[in-house]
Amino acid sequence: MTDAPARGRHSSTLGLRLALAFLGVALAAVALNAVLTAVFSAVDVSSLTTRTRNELAGTLAVATAGAWEQHDSWSGADLATTRALAAHIGVEFQVRDTAGRTVAESSGFTPPGSPTTSVPIVDSQGTQVGTVVVALTASGIGGADAVLRTALLRAIAGTAGLAALLALVSGLGVSRRITRPVARLVSVTRAMGSGDRSSRVGEIKAPGELRELAAAFDNMADTLDHEDKLRRDLVASVAHELRTPVAVLQAGHEALLDGITEPTPEELGSLRDEVLRLARMVDDLQTMAAADAAVLQLVRERRDLAGIAGTAADSLARRFEAAEVTVVRELAPVPVLGDARWLHQVVTNLLGNALKFTAAGGTVTVRTRQDGARAVLEVEDTGVGIPADELPRVFDRFWRGQAGAQTSGSGIGLSVAAELARAHGGTLTAASQPGEWTRLTLTLPGA
Repeated sequence: MTDAPARGRHSSTLGLRLALAFLGVALAAVALNAVLTAVFSAVDVSSLTTRTRNELAGTLAVATAGAWEQHDSWSGADLATTRALAAHIGVEFQVRDTAGRTVAESSGFTPPGSPTTSVPIVDSQGTQVGTVVVALTASGIGGADAVLRTALLRAIAGTAGLAALLALVSGLGVSRRITRPVARLVSVTRAMGSGDRSSRVGEIKAPGELRELAAAFDNMADTLDHEDKLRRDLVASVAHELRTPVAVLQAGHEALLDGITEPTPEELGSLRDEVLRLARMVDDLQTMAAADAAVLQLVRERRDLAGIAGTAADSLARRFEAAEVTVVRELAPVPVLGDARWLHQVVTNLLGNALKFTAAGGTVTVRTRQDGARAVLEVEDTGVGIPADELPRVFDRFWRGQAGAQTSGSGIGLSVAAELARAHGGTLTAASQPGEWTRLTLTLPGA
């Protein structure tokens, strides 16, 4: 009952963390940019203010020098023009003589400690007659300086806030895009852990890495499902095939123990035949289990299918000679990418099956050829053939048709060959004309 809410909390927590991470990075970048902007802007504004103050001080120095030259002294000098000019341009001033005494100053002159500019007052002869000290007022350029600084800081703060909001919205969007497929993966993993083997992630809208992770997870789930199916099929096949001989052995031994039948050589021979049948079944089941495992553990290498077929035919040469069956080889070089050991097993099973149903004097033909991008191997015999109603079942495990009931074997040779063909990405098909011929065709991807 608490699983789904817990998953939701974990997903939302991860999304929130990612969003906060985006927000933190954005805020750090904005803060650094704001600090650098504020510092460089303050330096530029301060430089502009100083330059302006120097220019205004020079202007006042020229006006004050004109007032001094009217009397060649500060005594009686009319500084009304200087005061009017200072008020007009928005500065405070103080005029000092060469001894440093204050001659005149504006009523609101800035006290010591405020930024000021001192410019010498020079008469027409080039002689310094005093000094003018200038400071900016709050109503002039100095006020504009403060207003500019304040406006700049407000603009930086507004920009930082907007950037933070955009970063948060973007972070939430990106984190949701990332966490949604992650939550899907977690949900499917939990479902599989609870026994739902059919649960799959499927197609998801996510970054490439997450899509690859989802595809890899589904492939892993398919492989596990296939392995589980192989185990179930093997157990079912073992139970089905061993039931009859075990029942015969049990009945025969109980009859001997109860005295119903005598331990004659015929009776003991019958029991021995059942034991041998069991032994053959165990061997066949071991072969089938090995083939099932090979489906998952193939060692693919570039091989010549004709060479593999020739080697398989050589290994069965004595059996063909003993059965008086002729083997015709039409082997053209055909490269394939596969496991040589298990491809050899496939060809051996096909040749052995053809030999089993071909009478003495018959012919088995094995041929290889290239068909476009595919490699083809055919095993054709002149045996009894397969009825049309039995043809669809020739690759079923432990299935034996009417002709197979008269021969030895457990009926897994063709099923093992078909399973190995599928493992190599190929197919195994059968065609037959009852009483005339049977052809088994193995088609594999070419190398």
